[in-house]
Amino acid sequence: MKKEVCSVAFLKAVFAEFLATLIFVFFGLGSALKWPSALPSVLQISLAFGLAIGTMAQALGPVSGGHMNPAITLALLVGNQISLLRAVFYLVAQLVGAIAGAAILYGLAPSNARGNLAVNALNNNTTAGQAVVAEMILTFQLALCVFSSTDSRRTSPVGSPALSIGLSVTLGHLVGIYFTGCSMNPARSFGPAVIMSRFSSAHWVFWVGPIVGAATAAIIYFYLLFPHSLSLSDRAAILKGTYEPDEDWEENREERKKTMELTAH
Repeated sequence: MKKEVCSVAFLKAVFAEFLATLIFVFFGLGSALKWPSALPSVLQISLAFGLAIGTMAQALGPVSGGHMNPAITLALLVGNQISLLRAVFYLVAQLVGAIAGAAILYGLAPSNARGNLAVNALNNNTTAGQAVVAEMILTFQLALCVFSSTDSRRTSPVGSPALSIGLSVTLGHLVGIYFTGCSMNPARSFGPAVIMSRFSSAHWVFWVGPIVGAATAAIIYFYLLFPHSLSLSDRAAILKGTYEPDEDWEENREERKKTMELTAH
């Protein structure tokens, strides 16, 4: 565990999560600013969030995995895909990055366009119970898309994971904005709430909904649909950050990658 934390690759990954979340939050919230000359549309906001997540997944995904979302990080932990320590560091980096992105936007946006900085809230008479279920469903489909499009065990062409994930986020916003402003990401909700000091009594919705939805997707994907054939000791090693896959498995993974590349052309 200590070896993992002290590695340069680990530090780069944590910084990448901070930077990617900062940029994602800045552009996502920026698309929802209430400019007097032109109020944003649902389509505009949805595309902006999707493009932002897709761009950052493409740019920094190879460094950290491109989580940018505490719900996804915790779901991968539930799915036994990352170590406990990495999950903790990623969560802190994501939350700090979200606060930084919201703070930069707050400083740049004119006061007459800033509004509430797109703080998530219950809309159109949506109850807290309805909002939780909506956020669960929205994040469930996002998490399934992330797991499937980035699964190195897949031998069939998967296209561009960054594009798939970006479209999944866009899809969620096209529906979710009417319910809650669409969170699907606790960091996205936490950042502007901190900067605007607006923590409503329903703020918990934007943590519980996404986390439960993503964790449910992880259980279904990694334990029911596509389980890993790992021993208990290997699973424990993954959680500790000491797991080292067999060389044959690594070679097979490279062969699968080559097959995917050849098939895609």
